[in-house]
Amino acid sequence: MADPRGFMTTPRQVAERRPIEERIHDWHEVYPGSPGRALLPIISQQAGRCMDCGIPFCHSGCPLGNLIPEWNDMVWRDDWRGALDRLHATNNFPEFTGRLCPAPCETACVVGINRDPVTIKNVEVAIIDRAWDDRRVIAQTPEWHSGKTVAVVGSGPAGLAAAQQLTRAGHTVVVYERADAIGGLLRYGIPEFKMEKEVLDRRLKQMRLEGTVFKAGVNIGAELTGEDLLDRFDAVVLAIGSTVARDLPVPGRESAGIHQAMEYLPQANRVALGQEVPDQILATGKDVVIIGGGDTGADCLGTAIRQGARSVTQLEIMPMPSEDRPTTQPWPTYPMIYRVSSAHEEAGERVYSVSTSAFESDAEGRVSGLRVSEVAMVNGRFEPVEGTEQVIHAQLVLLAMGFVGPERAGVVEQLGLELDPRGNIARDEHYATSARRVFACGDAGRGQSLIVWAIAEGRSCASEVDAFLQGETQLPKPILPTERPLMV
Repeated sequence: MADPRGFMTTPRQVAERRPIEERIHDWHEVYPGSPGRALLPIISQQAGRCMDCGIPFCHSGCPLGNLIPEWNDMVWRDDWRGALDRLHATNNFPEFTGRLCPAPCETACVVGINRDPVTIKNVEVAIIDRAWDDRRVIAQTPEWHSGKTVAVVGSGPAGLAAAQQLTRAGHTVVVYERADAIGGLLRYGIPEFKMEKEVLDRRLKQMRLEGTVFKAGVNIGAELTGEDLLDRFDAVVLAIGSTVARDLPVPGRESAGIHQAMEYLPQANRVALGQEVPDQILATGKDVVIIGGGDTGADCLGTAIRQGARSVTQLEIMPMPSEDRPTTQPWPTYPMIYRVSSAHEEAGERVYSVSTSAFESDAEGRVSGLRVSEVAMVNGRFEPVEGTEQVIHAQLVLLAMGFVGPERAGVVEQLGLELDPRGNIARDEHYATSARRVFACGDAGRGQSLIVWAIAEGRSCASEVDAFLQGETQLPKPILPTERPLMV
């Protein structure tokens, strides 16, 4: 155990962000230096708040099963090398999760039953950021090579986790990415102010030194077919994500100026990285409406603010959540409560319990507003409340309503893969699809989810692929929360 009285004597503190008036004028991370560096002056005391519970429910909250009490204790004792080893034992990319994960581990923290939980996410990112600063993150090359080859399609967190594990197991792994650079949504979907791409690039350098081969700008399903992959490789892992965006088919949807979030964000991210984007979608000087209240909507909000939007309104069909844990979502579940991201601190209005019935446009066919109404739940459906219709003016509308599954055209159809009732790639308990030697992990098989789930699925899939190729495996396989026995 760390400090035996820490959870009673030390209040919770989190890393302080840069002043709003400073950060909205650049694309750097909202924390000074990095979130890990921002917390270093108080990190030991915060790690000391961990109780080292007899049953650490934070393990259940984390799909990766991170050894949280162990590395908290090591940080408190100033054993940073040991903390890094325990952190990497379950998580390939803690610098990603420490920045991007919503931390379900913290809502499952036992300290959080009757006081503020341990700052697990901040301690995690402090460990890995300091390790990179101290050059203690090094390549782990395999001791021998199996002679087996694996293709990983998709270079998001699930694909990268699977690739790194399989490379370390001695297989020759080639990662294919259709974009012009490796990283999937980590590269062009996540804004710089949440994670600067240097954080991604240094990890990719480590993976290249370990032996993973990356091929960007290759559209699997077009330039290489699914059959080509099976001819060239002993196994194929599909980590293609859930990329079919949910649309809003209401009158006026065809108006110019209405875009999916993943049309808007990648362009902004490219420009922030110094690339040129012809005919870029810009929020500069416009009234912007974002439909969707999740993380992607918040990313659009922060991006629009930095582009100089005149106003930003974020719409959500669900009611405004409470600031306290609802009784229907008891500890240690992840509660739906009112949360404020860094982007929400900066500007914009959040409107709840509203639905869009139509888009209005001007004489040139460009969107000029949205007709919205308040809604109420009636017989399990959201119905408009009579007399509440109004028009919200907008010259740019961004749809951030989530995703409905992987793209069917291309490799999925070419391999004849079966889909589950939700439209995701069907797979068995070994992550194997209906096509022999083809496996699926991450959002492509699970559906749209969190980055921590993607990494956990990539690690689990890698252990199953290794067992398939070798007859047995030494790779660890996370026991995902849905597979764990219920603790009572």
